Amino acid sequence: MTLRTTAVRVRGNHRGGGTPMGGAMATGPGPRLRLVIAEDHAIVRAGVRALLDGEPELEVVGEAASGPEALDLTSRLLPDVALMDIRLPGMSGLAVAGALHTTHPQVRVLIMSAFDDVDYIREALRVGAAGYLLKTASPAELVRAIHSVAAGTVVLDAAVSEKVAGRLQDVPVAAGVGLTAREGEVLALLARGLPNKLIATRLNCGLRTVEGHVTQVLAKLGVRSRTEAAVWATAQGLVDQELSQTSGQP
Repeated sequence: MTLRTTAVRVRGNHRGGGTPMGGAMATGPGPRLRLVIAEDHAIVRAGVRALLDGEPELEVVGEAASGPEALDLTSRLLPDVALMDIRLPGMSGLAVAGALHTTHPQVRVLIMSAFDDVDYIREALRVGAAGYLLKTASPAELVRAIHSVAAGTVVLDAAVSEKVAGRLQDVPVAAGVGLTAREGEVLALLARGLPNKLIATRLNCGLRTVEGHVTQVLAKLGVRSRTEAAVWATAQGLVDQELSQTSGQP
């Protein structure tokens, strides 16, 4: 079965040896991506680890079976990517993702969930998760998603992306929601992954001015996060969408 994911670059830092989806992965020797798996079902956790242990560019450095354990372990080990289930005992995966985004933003959290509920997805994006992958994904899809989030790309399962974009489709194009020309420029740059400082440099204006524009853009679009704004802009054709297809091969 061919699976498709949507990758929207919303942060430009590159970590480890991976490349964004659609590009060739590094084949030479180099540092492996360090991973933590947070999953309360032991059999699922063992299966994911067995899969990832077979990938020469990946290294599982820790496992957690609860939310508090995941937060503590990830905070101590500081992996490149944390694979996080949503429903963890003691503390939800979304709460862990939010805490990590605040204290250790360099750790990229990839949500792995059985739920394609839009509210879960939007909350994951709001708290700073780097990706949302359904557990129906193939092994190749998971490996590619790990490399992509490590490379600074936000990855959404195709079905997830369609749901989020579908929820936002009722919002008309930029002019229709009252975006000014400058706010439209900010949205386009935001959706291409530029942080506020680089947007300010590109538009030759102050950082606080850009922050104000971003706040206005989110409010006018009725979204809660930069990632949702990027997904909306992509759905409206305002920025290119980067798609990756896998055919069951890593």
